[in-house]
Amino acid sequence: MELVVRAVDVGFGNTKYISNVADGEIRCASFPSIAYPSMREPSAQPGFERRKTVAIPINGLFYEVGPEVELAADVFRATQMHDRYIETPEYMALLRGALAMMKVPAIDLLVVGLPVAALTTKKSALEKLVTGTHDIGNGKTVVVHKALAIAQPQGALVDFAIQHQKLSTIEREQSLIIDPGSRTFDWLVARGMRLVQNKSHSVNRGVSEMLQAIAAEISMDIGTPYNDIDAIDWALRTGKNPVIFQKAYGISRAMPMAHSIAQQAVASMMRWVEASYSFQNIILVGGGAYLFRKAIKEAFPKHKILEVKDPLHANVRGFQVAGMNHAPKLFSTLASAAQGGA
Repeated sequence: MELVVRAVDVGFGNTKYISNVADGEIRCASFPSIAYPSMREPSAQPGFERRKTVAIPINGLFYEVGPEVELAADVFRATQMHDRYIETPEYMALLRGALAMMKVPAIDLLVVGLPVAALTTKKSALEKLVTGTHDIGNGKTVVVHKALAIAQPQGALVDFAIQHQKLSTIEREQSLIIDPGSRTFDWLVARGMRLVQNKSHSVNRGVSEMLQAIAAEISMDIGTPYNDIDAIDWALRTGKNPVIFQKAYGISRAMPMAHSIAQQAVASMMRWVEASYSFQNIILVGGGAYLFRKAIKEAFPKHKILEVKDPLHANVRGFQVAGMNHAPKLFSTLASAAQGGA
């Protein structure tokens, strides 16, 4: 029987997951990492308008998550961006929301990700946390038999090797994978496909820092507090100015501040990364890649900065491939151990 392998990357900005694997094609999807709690199941409330979300029951509350979660928004943007994120009910709601959208009742191996700096301290705890039976609401459950947690950029390295047809040559190469996320700026040094732990790390200098800094600059310009972070994010991604007080605001005037933050993140990385001339591959991935590209090129002027298609989902695609390669060996070892103990 074919093993069911799936992957989820619960990031601070977006939750990415594998929606389907068929005929060798890996399909990805994502939704904002926002979970809105309610005392009652949202669809059971009067006047509820159906939206693309699911309500995950945890500790007596229903956490609404999904692609259209912002239709459930209140004034407070319910995010949990701190080092104990995986211990929060919001993290579990996002994970279970992704499991619900996969539409499979049982998963033999679930691959999940962690920022590089958290891998050594939280790997075992996260694997234990996501293993077992998950209540996804409406009387349905998903059973996860085994879990594997890996560094988020390590998934991107796998994805890069596949996209660039380097699986046969990358084992002899040294790579630097840079993954700017919502909260953390992660980097990973690898020899072949193996992590070099003492040169890999992450700092809390991601996209959200840029957006908050730009919001502060806009607030100074317009003379009133401005906190529409989503509008700033959309403007930066599309190049279209946000509309404030019915007028287009020239977002370009705030870009020097964003670039300064990117330079700070890259400078932190450069203190860990030595002998940059030895890298055959410098790979930029992640949803915030476009905001950090210039600062990274400034730091590595003699290198070509390599990228992948659909960088937002690079990590989770790589998780899936790593899981599919790892699962047969894992379950074969477990079966042998069970037979030996019989």
